[in-house]
Amino acid sequence: MKKIGYLMGMLLLLVSCERIAMKPDVENTPEAVFESLWTTVDEKYSFFAYKNIDWDSIYRRYRPEIHGGISEELLFRYCAGALFALRDGHVNIESSWNVSRNWDWKLDYPENLNSTLVTRNYLGKDYWITGALENQILREEVGYVRYRSFTSPVSEEDIDKVLERFSLLKGMIIDVRGNGGGDMGNITTLVSRFTSSPFVYGTFVQKSGPGHEDFTEPIALKQSATKSPPYRKKVVVLTNRGCYSATNDFVLRMKELYQVTIMGDTTGGGGGLPIYCELPNGWIYRFSTTQTFDNRGINTEGGIAPDHYVALDPADEAAGIDTMIEQAIAFIQGE
Repeated sequence: MKKIGYLMGMLLLLVSCERIAMKPDVENTPEAVFESLWTTVDEKYSFFAYKNIDWDSIYRRYRPEIHGGISEELLFRYCAGALFALRDGHVNIESSWNVSRNWDWKLDYPENLNSTLVTRNYLGKDYWITGALENQILREEVGYVRYRSFTSPVSEEDIDKVLERFSLLKGMIIDVRGNGGGDMGNITTLVSRFTSSPFVYGTFVQKSGPGHEDFTEPIALKQSATKSPPYRKKVVVLTNRGCYSATNDFVLRMKELYQVTIMGDTTGGGGGLPIYCELPNGWIYRFSTTQTFDNRGINTEGGIAPDHYVALDPADEAAGIDTMIEQAIAFIQGE
């Protein structure tokens, strides 16, 4: 396995997009637009084999519909339809008047989250908002943190304040249900407070050629450690299918720590980093060009399984109870 240092590995991960220059000699015609999209994806998309996708069949399905007299709206629909076949939340196309999307990674599954219930019955009216960390003490024994989106910044000072508040408790819950991702830097900062030693939490490969199986050698993914005393008590991370992209990476890292238990549902996945490309008519599209694996070699694109499966029970929900939070509290209390 090819190994690189922490800084170089994180530099690659933190690059959120890469613009591929449009070839200057490509005509701005409907045919050229579709051909450019199909060919670029064919050569650079990373999950054809993993998802068993016949990209040639997608070409045969849509290419006959593309001609010089096609409307702009219909061309967009066909391009979006071709990309939708990749079954990837990191894939979409954007014009000045529409953005395609694929949210099946979460819509096809139970939500296992009632945010209003959590706010009303667990966070309450006096919870703290410490940076991006909404936090409260439950049953006088368990700390609770809700991190809604990793796009919201968190600082070491924010984390230190919350951990100080929880210092005399039995443990803490980090609820990232519904967190669709964001900034990898926030993840690195947060996870570092739970380890005193850097650790490898997986590998990734990147497309290296036009063939569907042309990839770099595996590159180690490394998490940095805190310079402060790490939090060593029990930690439960609550997950659902709404955990995607960078949140998937957060769960991957936390799962490696001995004091952490992942509880809830399998995450939504999103283990590939996307690049952005421009079509001859100016539309922007993106798609995944990497694959991420855990330390056992399992691809994380389809999601990361919890250590303990727990679902939000409808009867509990109707009674104002979050089954998943209650299970996490009981686990930390040792019941």
